[in-house]
Amino acid sequence: MRRGLVVVLVAGLVVSAGYAVGFGASDEYESENADLDGELEVHHVDVGQGDATLIVTPHGETILIDSGDWRDDGRDVIDYLESQGIDRVDHLIATHGHADHIGGHAAVIEHFEEHGDGVGAVYDTGVVHTSQTYEEYLDAVEGYDVTLFEVGDGYDLSLENDAVEASVVHPPADTADRTDDLDYSSLVLAIEFGEFTYLTTGDAGGDAEQRLVEQRSHEIDADAYQVGHHGSSSSSTEPFLDAVDPQVAIVSSAADSQYGHPHDEVLESLADRNVRTYWTGVHGDVVLETDGRTVSMTTERDASTDPLDLLEAKHAPRTDHRGNDSSTTESDSNDLPTADQPTIDRSTTVPTEPRRGTVLTAP
Repeated sequence: MRRGLVVVLVAGLVVSAGYAVGFGASDEYESENADLDGELEVHHVDVGQGDATLIVTPHGETILIDSGDWRDDGRDVIDYLESQGIDRVDHLIATHGHADHIGGHAAVIEHFEEHGDGVGAVYDTGVVHTSQTYEEYLDAVEGYDVTLFEVGDGYDLSLENDAVEASVVHPPADTADRTDDLDYSSLVLAIEFGEFTYLTTGDAGGDAEQRLVEQRSHEIDADAYQVGHHGSSSSSTEPFLDAVDPQVAIVSSAADSQYGHPHDEVLESLADRNVRTYWTGVHGDVVLETDGRTVSMTTERDASTDPLDLLEAKHAPRTDHRGNDSSTTESDSNDLPTADQPTIDRSTTVPTEPRRGTVLTAP
């Protein structure tokens, strides 16, 4: 699909080496599509060196993809969801088991089960991690009797309205084709609403991206792309970026990431493609809204979206100290291996209507 989005400047952006603090920075992109009801929202929550993305469908259904780092224990994510009036998470996704992605899962489940309208279902690739954080996540799923689906390529989230499609395109559908490498087996989700498409890839690296380019090239073409692995050069390879061909990119990482995220090479590749780029470490919370015809971007802080400006800003002095990355170093206690490898109970893995507390393999 060739989108040919036209950029319309709605509010002035700071085009400079640094960035200014402000609110309400907004850009708008236009495309053609038949009339659709309501808007799709994609909220990229600033959780420092981690990932947390909230999707709200036009009918108010909620999808939370990852929940930030374990050190925060879900506090930022829960506060953000409550600020948006969210009292239920319909679909909670774990892209993979690293503690900078599922660090708040247990707390989110507990909070919304105890103080909200609950969690509808949890989605996992079934590739387990030997960490305290992962065990606490599974304990919360079991303790609150939440249905857990093990999913892979070809699985479509069951949404209340078919105007929005959310499809898993990785890892491979056959669990025998998955590996113990948590990054490779990251859940990759493609979302479509009208003429708009969005792609988020967790920490999927070059090998996973190669599979997607070779086997799912039509499914990964996207208007907006959440940059893989916090902008690491292990992801966003040249062939993959060519296949995705995004107009907008969002990087979720700390401003002072001790791992240098986003890596210079990735920002340069985005610049080569004239991709308007947002970085939570610079822009703060980044919210995308679309009616299926136009896309608007609103940021917590006003800053340039030129990748080369962000590259220069990256090397400027920082005061933010949220740069830990549990996916790269696992020396912290909550991401250390435990004595026994946790397991997902697959005793009821049948493609039938789920009972709460069971684990189902998607057909």
